[in-house]
Amino acid sequence: MAVRIRLTRMGRKKKPFYRIVVANSESKRDGKFLEVVGTYDPMNEPHAVTVHQDKLQSWLDQGAQPTDTVRNLLKKAASV
Repeated sequence: MAVRIRLTRMGRKKKPFYRIVVANSESKRDGKFLEVVGTYDPMNEPHAVTVHQDKLQSWLDQGAQPTDTVRNLLKKAASV
């Protein structure tokens, strides 16, 4: 079972809001997940990224791999 850190879409039409979740790589985009580790709101200016660092680090230590998009978001959030 490969575990990924990825985005799941919330919000409504034309007003997206994303949760950064830890999920099995075989589950659907908006399907079951193991834990919420943060949020991403692209509608704010600048884009709002919040991350629970302790939860994220624990999953990374266990071998969870972030998707490319999440990796880029985490880099931007760390540089701010």
